[in-house]
Amino acid sequence: MNLDDFSDLIERPDGGVRRDAEERRERLIVPPGALGRLDELGEWLSAAQQSVPVKAVAQPRLVLFAGDHGVAELGVSGRAAGTTHELVRAALDGASPVAVLARRFSVPLRIVDAGIDCDPELLPESVVRHRVRRGSGRIDIEDALSAEEAERAVRLGMAIADEEADSGTDLVVLGDLSVGGTTAAGTLVAALCGTDASVVTGRGGAGIDDLAWMRKCAAIRDALRRARPVLGDQLELLATVGGADLAAMTGFLLQSAVRRMPVILDGVVAAACALVAQRAAFRAPDWWLAGQVSGEPAQSKALDRMALTPLLDHGVTVGEGTGALLALPLVQAAAALAAELPERTPEVAEDGDADGSAEPAAEDEAKALDAT
Repeated sequence: MNLDDFSDLIERPDGGVRRDAEERRERLIVPPGALGRLDELGEWLSAAQQSVPVKAVAQPRLVLFAGDHGVAELGVSGRAAGTTHELVRAALDGASPVAVLARRFSVPLRIVDAGIDCDPELLPESVVRHRVRRGSGRIDIEDALSAEEAERAVRLGMAIADEEADSGTDLVVLGDLSVGGTTAAGTLVAALCGTDASVVTGRGGAGIDDLAWMRKCAAIRDALRRARPVLGDQLELLATVGGADLAAMTGFLLQSAVRRMPVILDGVVAAACALVAQRAAFRAPDWWLAGQVSGEPAQSKALDRMALTPLLDHGVTVGEGTGALLALPLVQAAAALAAELPERTPEVAEDGDADGSAEPAAEDEAKALDAT
């Protein structure tokens, strides 16, 4: 597998349709610019859907890729290593922030186990049946995945994207459930942006103290030494310092762009995978929105590189798709406004035509005078 092949498969959203959507926006009763960024979102959706006016976002889906990371053994996370299954269980039981919001917004939730480190019996078969391996390697001293596992994970993500597109999903909210995932994500962003570990090291969704932050920074620094020699091959990079969940998410993003299925990205893990996908296919980011600012410096670096501006900045750091799901109603509102607001009625001026011009009548009068 060569991820660079996606560059020939992915096209940008239809530019002609977007121009038509912009022209229609000029005719609406609300003055241009009065709706701020909602105008831009509506036009973006029109281009993605190839439809003017834009269609409502009727079948959104929340997809969370889950996995454990061996680097969490170093104490770089606010959660104990190997406890991702607890995050998954909380989401399935409706006891996590993202589950509450998904229920409130009536958005179906799908969790994909790409590399959770637990006995399969602890979770439903529908979650664990796709697992590539049990946990990912400790990226500071060993590869996260073998080459074969990395390819399987990418293909898993592609298959999930195809399933969602075939089922009628018209927009995906994408997030992760992981312990140690932000360390792997920070490594990918630092490697692809050419920055030092300290520039991308954040405190994660669960929050860590200063000592844990220093351990995390050191782990990213050591992983970076292993990542830099393989920067020319995105698949090898994911195998070296990524993880099963990150590789699957990257495959999902690429295939979603192929299938013309828009995606709202959540936090730093999704942003890191998007950055890898962009390296493979430069048009792919045109199909994504950044849901919210997570507070992770690596996320800011990645989004800046892809020229994606987050929709929200509410200080939400919990991760797990929560921030991106909060942005979904904004996108749905933009679609509704663009589709349902009426157009202005053409003004008819006295003694003139529909646009207020009286020139034709004046010309006829002049011709009559000449004739006499």
